[in-house]
Amino acid sequence: MANGTAKPTGLAFSRETFAKLTPGPFLQAHLQQAEPVRANGRSLDAFRTPTINTGSLSHSNGSAVVRIGDTAIVCGVRAEILLASDIPNPPSDDLSKDEIVEQMGLLVPNVELSTGCSPNHLPGNPPSTLAQALSYRILSLLHTANLIGLQDLRIQYAEPPTDDDLPDEGPKVVTKAYWTLYLDVLCIALDGNPFDALWAGVLSALQNTLLPKAWWDPDREMIVCSPLASEATRLQLRHLPVASTFAVFSTASLLKARSEAKSWVLADPDDFEEAVCVETVSVVVTSEDDGRESVLKLEKCGGGHVGKIEMGQCVRLAHQRWRDWQVVMSGG
Repeated sequence: MANGTAKPTGLAFSRETFAKLTPGPFLQAHLQQAEPVRANGRSLDAFRTPTINTGSLSHSNGSAVVRIGDTAIVCGVRAEILLASDIPNPPSDDLSKDEIVEQMGLLVPNVELSTGCSPNHLPGNPPSTLAQALSYRILSLLHTANLIGLQDLRIQYAEPPTDDDLPDEGPKVVTKAYWTLYLDVLCIALDGNPFDALWAGVLSALQNTLLPKAWWDPDREMIVCSPLASEATRLQLRHLPVASTFAVFSTASLLKARSEAKSWVLADPDDFEEAVCVETVSVVVTSEDDGRESVLKLEKCGGGHVGKIEMGQCVRLAHQRWRDWQVVMSGG
């Protein structure tokens, strides 16, 4: 200036710097607009577009690669034979077929978050509790959904008739072995909402699974599997439940009355949103035998901002998400 006095300049941060320094206020500034929009450009109820590729792992019985936004996972299914004679405590006769699948552990998921999948998973770090929690949630949902019938996992043998058999009595069928399915799920890129992507990967890989033709050879007293791919049978899933996760961002604080706080429900949260949200809701929707859609499972974690109205909104969006996933999983 002419008088030699410089005019002070204000601090100006880039969008990326503002988001890193104050992520909560950054997201709040977007949500408080006349038409709320998230920092990633999506509307409150918008999900990321999924893509699925199956059969990518040639040495597994079934596999799938699922990508939702920048979250990407790989799931491989490995089928192994469990001989009935090796089971120390055979299932009791009063158990249902679905209970036998759970009790004998015929479905074994294992989730691993690969090194470098996110800034929180660096080389040298021990396995995270998140991977263990996700493994448990996947296992719990597998048992709740009853996706696979025991008849598809049993290897049976019809014993030849003997002189002690009654004339009208049919052949005695005994179970000689079971298929145990190991589901190895690897998250190779994590940008929020891993559970929905992991579950979609498990479903897609199971849909892609082929089990070799197997039978009991009484002469060699062992299970024999056919090497012919043409004789393998595709695993049949009873239905296709879909998980939809929501995060809740709230302005509530210890210095503000609860009635003054505002909250927003965000569908399919990314990693940035999960870090600043206080509450999550996961809704699993499936179809009944008559074609009607129903809620199979509902999980809620943290906070207390989701009431009846917000929960109804989550369920409604989860039903729409289920319809969208049916098209993707059917190859449409």
